[in-house]
Amino acid sequence: MGAEVFKGRFTVDNRDGRGFVVFLIGMRINKWWAVHKWVPVFLAMPAMVRELFSNKDLGFLTMENFFNFRSTLMVQYWESEEDLLRYAKGDKHLKAWSDFNKKVKDTDAVGIYHETYLIKPGQFESIYGNMPRFGLAKALGHTPITNSSKTARQRLKNIR
Repeated sequence: MGAEVFKGRFTVDNRDGRGFVVFLIGMRINKWWAVHKWVPVFLAMPAMVRELFSNKDLGFLTMENFFNFRSTLMVQYWESEEDLLRYAKGDKHLKAWSDFNKKVKDTDAVGIYHETYLIKPGQFESIYGNMPRFGLAKALGHTPITNSSKTARQRLKNIR
């Protein structure tokens, strides 16, 4: 059926005041007709995602996926910068990176990107209305909005 929808307004439950990492990664198809160049890049990701979800010791919390006509975007949430960097140096990722570089070194048919954001306590806020646990709420947990957390300013103040 789908994820449970939580009726009402919620915010991230971050009472322990920890930081975390938001990692964006994706690819862009620059030349649709060069299927043999971009499909291998696209197919490299599922094995790594399975590894992340099956091994909680890696520091990976959760992720969301988005697709449009030419691009994919994966938003990942990690416990720490160290966990993300350790995974980047792991066997599966290094193999996928090496394979990618071999396959696309002489073509611009496909592009990849990533961005890393180190989020410190007190530097974020969130609100979810009538939603399943999503994004950061799925990563850290959520709690109902109260009179002391009904505005963005209050939510920012509450997590500092």
